[in-house]
Amino acid sequence: MKRSPRRSTRKPVIGVMGPAKAGAKELADAKTLGELIARQGWVLLTGGRASGVMDAASEGAKSVPGSLTIGVLPDSKASVSRYVDVAILTDLGQARNNVNVMSSDIIVACGLGGTGTVSEVALALKAKKIVILLGADKAGVGLFTKLAPKLVHAAASPEEAVKLIGDLL
Repeated sequence: MKRSPRRSTRKPVIGVMGPAKAGAKELADAKTLGELIARQGWVLLTGGRASGVMDAASEGAKSVPGSLTIGVLPDSKASVSRYVDVAILTDLGQARNNVNVMSSDIIVACGLGGTGTVSEVALALKAKKIVILLGADKAGVGLFTKLAPKLVHAAASPEEAVKLIGDLL
C-alpha cells in the first residue's frame, strides 16, 4: 500500500522589518499590519525589540487570540518586546538581519528609514525572497525594483500588503 506524502502544516512566516525609531504613520501601519497578519493565521517575525516597527507589529499581532510572534534579537542585552512569544537571542549583532530574512517566507518593509531595514531588504533580494515595501517613497521603490523587478512589490496600506502576501504565498 502506497502512502501519500504528508502535507506540511507549517504556517507561513511573515517578516516585518522596519526602523526602531519610526514615525507615527510607520508605527500605526506596523500595528495594523501585525494584526492583519495574525488574523490570517500566519506567524509574525520581527527584530523582537521593544521599540519602533518591531514592537508595534508584535503588539498588533498579539491583539489576535492564538497568534504567534517571533523576535530575532541581536544579543542578550536587547530589550525584548513584551509582545514577543518566542525570543531568539542570536549574539550576532547586525548579522541577525540575515536570520530574520532567511527565516521569513515573505518580507514586508514598513518604512525604509533606517540602514538596518535597507540591509534586510537587500539581503532578502539577494536570497531571492519576495519583498513588499509598505508606504515607501518613489525613490525607495525605484531603487529596489531596479535591483529585482520580479521580487519587489509596493503597497500603500497594510490591507494592500496583506492582500499581496495572500496572492504571493
